[in-house]
Amino acid sequence: MKKFTILFLVVLLSISCKERTKIKPLDGIWLAELEVMNDEVLPFNFSLISDEEGQYKMEIYNADEVIHVDEIEIVDDSITVRTPVFEGYLGGKFSENVIEGAFIKESLDRIVPFKAVWGEKQRFTTRNKPIGEISGIWETEFSPGTEDAYVAKGIFSQTDNRVEGTFRTTTGDYRYLEGVMDGDSVKLSTFDGAHAFLFTAKVSDSTLKGTFYSGNHFKEPFVAVRNELYELPSEDSLTYLKEGYDKLTFSFPDVLGKEVSLDDERFRNKVVVVQIMGTWCPNCLDETKFLVTYLKNNPNLEVEVVALAFEYAKTSDGAFGSIQRLRERIGVEYPILLAQFGTSDKEEAQKKLPMLSHVLSYPTTIFIDKKGDVRKIHTGFNGPATGKKFEEFKNGFDEFVKKLLAE
Repeated sequence: MKKFTILFLVVLLSISCKERTKIKPLDGIWLAELEVMNDEVLPFNFSLISDEEGQYKMEIYNADEVIHVDEIEIVDDSITVRTPVFEGYLGGKFSENVIEGAFIKESLDRIVPFKAVWGEKQRFTTRNKPIGEISGIWETEFSPGTEDAYVAKGIFSQTDNRVEGTFRTTTGDYRYLEGVMDGDSVKLSTFDGAHAFLFTAKVSDSTLKGTFYSGNHFKEPFVAVRNELYELPSEDSLTYLKEGYDKLTFSFPDVLGKEVSLDDERFRNKVVVVQIMGTWCPNCLDETKFLVTYLKNNPNLEVEVVALAFEYAKTSDGAFGSIQRLRERIGVEYPILLAQFGTSDKEEAQKKLPMLSHVLSYPTTIFIDKKGDVRKIHTGFNGPATGKKFEEFKNGFDEFVKKLLAE
């Protein structure tokens, strides 16, 4: 009887210890799959890394891009992951090797279900050898034959089944895309905490015919043909001052509530770069990082930067919160003004800047000389995912700013 009692106490103590031991998600590589449309899933890989105190960090992978995430909250069996700068977050329940939940963007009322499994390294599975090679340049049209049609330039590199690249458009690029060629099918995806993109296509006779999915709220067809000489229209010719206007004017509040305009003393007799942007926009984030670095590397240049933020946050407090988060995370020292909240609609944005022919893209960058004249308006931003084009942009930006300073 005594032995039985001792054995019972040992078992009971063991069970109690297990109940008190909190289950944690495993360190290492994970594969997440977002549920988009047409029963398609959008996969991406990430790693979880915990320290001795049980605090987690995450790395999200898209081709050559690594997104470092340090805002992870775990309460009991719930996890919330907030990616840098952007409002969107991943939230769900977890066991050691499975996380189930949703990618949520509250201001837009968007919820995309997802499931993540530990130990899975392969983003897409393949069953067939590729029937072709898609490396090179592709002349592309999205939503062909409709009033919403727009052109793009596909730039891809393929090694065996693995494919990387991006689509450049007149308004910016579609980020770091990573995927596979499976027989005659191509699948590419990216996830950065703001946008969740999936491209699927069939390849035949040097033609791509496919579908572009953005989360579970939007999709559109696209077609592409090989054309190594294809170039998009010049980014410097798409937006311009309307007839009857010779200046850019605005007055919007900064994070302290102070109204700021180009008539302020800090901008007089200076070269000024005006950035039309949104904190929710990955291409804007790329440009913001570039501008911060440029000013840091050129502290003696008499150039000012001011950003006009068009936010979809439902309240001004929410919008300013997003602006402040961007400033702190990226180290932005130039003013970011709230031009609009409640919508990022481009037609509404143009009403705030009626001297512009239109606002085609976030970001749009306006170069103003020392006399206050608009000298160039650059639509969109070709970020690091575009490789050579990004380098060309950086060199061209530096040359043009220094030209204006020399006048």
